[in-house]
Amino acid sequence: MERLTRSAVEAAVSAGASYADARVIETRIERALVKNGATEALVAGVDRGLGVRVIADGAWGFAGTCELAEPAIRDAARRAVDLARAAAPTIDEPVRLAPVEPAVAEVAAEFAIDPDDVPVEDRIALLVACDRLMRAEGVAIASGYVSVLRRDQHFASSEGASIFTERIETGGGLGATAVGEGLACRRSYPSSHGGRVETRGWEVIDELALPDHAARTAAEARRLLDAPACPSGEMDLILAGGQLALQLHESCGHPIELDRVLGTEASYAGTSFLTPDKLGGFRYGSEIVNITADATLPGGLGSFAYDDEGVPAQRSWIVKDGIFAGYLTSRETAAQLGLPGSNGCMRADGWARLPLIRMTNINLEPGDLSREEIIASTERGMLMEENLSWSIDDRRLNFQFAAECGWLIEDGEIAGMVRHPTYTGITPEFWGSCDAVADRESWRVWGIPNCGKGEPGQTAHVGHGVSAARFRGVRVGVVEDE
Repeated sequence: MERLTRSAVEAAVSAGASYADARVIETRIERALVKNGATEALVAGVDRGLGVRVIADGAWGFAGTCELAEPAIRDAARRAVDLARAAAPTIDEPVRLAPVEPAVAEVAAEFAIDPDDVPVEDRIALLVACDRLMRAEGVAIASGYVSVLRRDQHFASSEGASIFTERIETGGGLGATAVGEGLACRRSYPSSHGGRVETRGWEVIDELALPDHAARTAAEARRLLDAPACPSGEMDLILAGGQLALQLHESCGHPIELDRVLGTEASYAGTSFLTPDKLGGFRYGSEIVNITADATLPGGLGSFAYDDEGVPAQRSWIVKDGIFAGYLTSRETAAQLGLPGSNGCMRADGWARLPLIRMTNINLEPGDLSREEIIASTERGMLMEENLSWSIDDRRLNFQFAAECGWLIEDGEIAGMVRHPTYTGITPEFWGSCDAVADRESWRVWGIPNCGKGEPGQTAHVGHGVSAARFRGVRVGVVEDE
């Protein structure tokens, strides 16, 4: 791998590039899905190739090849330079990069149980057992999956970086859908939209204890058919688990991506309301809202040693005591904003794509109260934990979320479940209404393996550390106009 990336960089510089970097990536994916007693999917695939990125005449160029031989690699490097030169007349300012100390490193994946030691037959048997337990509860659809991703990557740059990284991602989850009287109600474990995925080994699946939660997941889906509809009006809202993670993702993670702020993602992913004049002084939320971007968390899906520009993983403030404090940056956007350096957020979803600014682990830092204390101090409210759907405008201000299930709270106690709960808000007002965040005991990092961005589209694997949080006076349900 090192020989191939070095050859690409040397060819690009020889062709006239003022800067060049290259990534050789080999990705192996394994996935098993069981649905209603049958093996719905059993996938095993390998993808490998090289991408080379250059600056020539002040503009970016990029090319890639799946043919890992010297002639093809050198040809890709020369094409990247030609594309950069062709783009140069269209740019207003030449590309400038914030400095980084070139790293030379080898980073091994961390795991306790190698997924390769778990036979496919055992993986299927685990899912079949869960499927049987769920269907015994009378649901119409029962499904479960486990997946393993392995990625080996070498990065080299014309500045002297040479970084080999090895990565393992393991995940799984269950879903059950009950149908009756014109309704369909779903419950997921441990969360919807991907279950639980971490940068660890098969121990993730063992810790999930999927069979222990299969029957309950299905039984709750059945119970939802008889549950009342979500009430309409204003009440206190407690978000936890995957729902709070997704709220953080959509209303805090995306608007801090500096390429969106500067307009280069506007045609697809949208822009952001967090314009540069707001940095350091804009009130994003209440004083107890503290948000970090942290690529160093063990096991986090947004964790890594170095990003795809060779910048080391970092922990930085996004919101401090409710005040907007920082963006997710690249070397280029950091230079545009006059920042001393990138905080290491550039990643691509494979060798054939340019790196983009992507979330790492965007975390709501824990507070002082226990989750139980927050519920006990809520007179009238609702708890939501697993997401069903969401919608948010392209500047990340106005949003509406729906959860799989809502748990009504009356006089500090859970009083029952409601069907298809929804809530709406405006980002700064919503986070400004946050008056309680649960402590470290219930805090954990949730993985989101399907974050889309870019043209052509790329899928990023990101994480969000959350516990639970309460928001006062939130509009829930379908509220008719007065």
